[in-house]
Amino acid sequence: MNLLPNYLPNGICLNVLANSVRNAIDCYDAAEGHVVLGVLTKNYPSDEAAIEDMRKYQAEIDNAVSVGLGAGDPNQSSMVVRVSKAIQPQHVNQVFTGVGASREALGQSKTIINGLVSPTGRVGFVNLATGPLSSQTPATEVAIETAIALLKDMGGSSIKFFPMKGLAHIDEYKEVARACAANDFDLEPTGGIDLENFEEIVQIAVDADVKRIIPHVYSSIIDKATGDTRPEDVAKLYEIIKKF
Repeated sequence: MNLLPNYLPNGICLNVLANSVRNAIDCYDAAEGHVVLGVLTKNYPSDEAAIEDMRKYQAEIDNAVSVGLGAGDPNQSSMVVRVSKAIQPQHVNQVFTGVGASREALGQSKTIINGLVSPTGRVGFVNLATGPLSSQTPATEVAIETAIALLKDMGGSSIKFFPMKGLAHIDEYKEVARACAANDFDLEPTGGIDLENFEEIVQIAVDADVKRIIPHVYSSIIDKATGDTRPEDVAKLYEIIKKF
C-alpha cells in the first residue's frame, strides 16, 4: 500500500473532498490519480464507523485518502489521530498541536501530515493556536520560520495555511511560500480556493520554488444539490496543475 500521495513530476497533487466511495473514484479518475480525497472524521459517529468506511475508500483509490478534521475543527484532532493510526492513509490533516501525536501514532515517516496555522494580518507571522484548547485563547503569533521548525520537530510534513479566504491574505501567503521553499518544507494552501483563483495561488508557490504543493479545493467545486465534488471541475484543476 502506497503511503505517499501520487504527486505529478512537478511536485503538485490535488486535495478535494469525497462525498462517497463512488464520488471518490470519479474524482480520482478525473485527476488520473494525482489527488488525495478528503474524508472527514466529523461526519462519523464513532472511530469504528470512520475506519470501516475509510477502508472501503482505500481499496478503491489506491489509498489516496486524506483523513480530514471537518472545516479545521480542532475538536476532531484526537479522532484524526486514532483513525489515521488504524488505516495508515497517504495524507492527514491536523491542527498544529495534533501533529506530534499523529506522527507517533502512524509509526512511520512517509504519510504526509500537515499542521494548520492561520493568517494573522502580519506578513511573516502565523497563528499556532489552532488546537482544541489553544484555539479558545488569544492568538499565538510566531515567525513562519519558527512554525516550520516546530512542525519539523513534531514530525510534520507541511504547512496548511488556513483560512486563506482566497487571495485575501496574498502577501502573507507569498511569505509563507518563500519560507517553505527556503526551509525545504511542503505547503498546502487552503480556504476560499476556486476555479478562478486556483492557478494564481498555485503559481505563487511554484514561483517560490516550493518542492511539494497540495492545494485544497473544497466547497467551490461541490454540487450543492448532491453534496458530491464535481469530477468535471477536478479535471479542470488537473489540467491547470499539469501546466506547471
